Amino acid sequence: MNRRYAILALERFQDDAKTAHGVIGYGSDEVVAVIDPSCAGRRVRDVLPYLQSDAPIVENLAQALEYSPTALLIGTAPKGGGLPSQWRGVILEAIAAQLEIVSGLHEMLDQDREFRVAARAAGTRIWDVREPPDVPLFSGDAYNVEAPILLTVGNDCAVGKMTVSLELVRAANKAGSRARFVPTGQTGVLIAGWGICIDRVIADFAAGAAEQLVLYAAHEGADFIVVEGQGAINHPAYAAVTLALMTGCAPDALVLVADPRRRRIEQYPTPTLSYAESIAIHEGLIATVKPAPVVGITLNTHGLSEDDARAEIEHARAETGLPCDDLVRFGAEPFYTAIQDRLVKTAPRNAVTRA
Repeated sequence: MNRRYAILALERFQDDAKTAHGVIGYGSDEVVAVIDPSCAGRRVRDVLPYLQSDAPIVENLAQALEYSPTALLIGTAPKGGGLPSQWRGVILEAIAAQLEIVSGLHEMLDQDREFRVAARAAGTRIWDVREPPDVPLFSGDAYNVEAPILLTVGNDCAVGKMTVSLELVRAANKAGSRARFVPTGQTGVLIAGWGICIDRVIADFAAGAAEQLVLYAAHEGADFIVVEGQGAINHPAYAAVTLALMTGCAPDALVLVADPRRRRIEQYPTPTLSYAESIAIHEGLIATVKPAPVVGITLNTHGLSEDDARAEIEHARAETGLPCDDLVRFGAEPFYTAIQDRLVKTAPRNAVTRA
C-alpha cells in the first residue's frame, strides 16, 4: 500500500519526533504535510535541513487535508509509548475524514473503544505498528543463514542505530551487494513496510522474533543483512531487548553506534561506557553463544563542530584501532569499504568445539 502521510507532531516536530524524522528521511511513502503549529508556515527543510523535504508544516488537520493525505501518522514515540491526551481530538477528526491512522505507540489505538468505533463507522482502519505477530521460540535456524549478518549496538538509546543501519545498507547496495535492512522498531517498520517491533514481543519469544526477521531477509535473497539495534546493553530499562537481538539474530559482526557527548544513560545515574569497555562487554557476552566482533564504530556528532567531530572520530580510532566515522555527516561509503573484508560468517559456540 502506498500512503500519503500527514504527520501529527504537535509542538514536537523539531526536537522530539524521531518517528517523523525517520519516515521523512528514509521512507518510501510520501509525506505531504506535517501538523505542528509551532513551526507552521515553514517547510520541513526550513526546520531540519538534513531531511531535504519540501513538505509544508501546517497548523491543523484542516490545512493538512488540502494536500490530500490518505493516512495520519503519529510522529512521535515518547517514553512509555502513551498518546498525548491533547492529540485525541485530531485523531478523531482524521478518522472522520476517512484517513487511515498509523501509530507506533505502545498504546494500541485500535484497542481504544472510541477510536475503534469511529474508525469502523467511517470505513477506515487503525494500524498499530507495534502489535507483534505470533512468533516461535528461537530455533537456531539463523545459524544456517549464508549471508553475513551485522547488528548495530549502541552506547544508549536514540543515538542513531537505525540510521546507521540504513546508511550501511545504502552503501553496500551502491557497492554492488544485495543488502537488506531488518527493521526491529516502529520507525524502521514504517520505513521498510515490514518487520517486528521487538520491544513488544513477550521476553521468551523476543529472540525467536529476531531470528524470524533474519530468516525472512535471507529468504528474500539478501547477501548482506543489517539488523537495526535497540536499546543498550547496560541500559537499566532496555538492556533486555538488546540482548534478545544479540542472541536471536545470530550476528557475525557488530557495529558500535555512540553519541560521544553522552556521559550517562538517559535519566539514570548509569554511566555510558567508553569505546573500549563497550566493545569488551558486547564481544564477551556474545562470545558465549556465537562470537561476533565489533568491526567498527560510528559516531553521532550532531551538535559538535566539524573540528570537534573529526577529533572525536580520531580519538575513537586511536583508542580501539577500528574504523570510525559519522556516516550521516561524512558519508557511509568509506566506512563500509573499511569494514567490508571483516563481514564474514562466524560459527556458533558448541560443546564439541568449546574454547
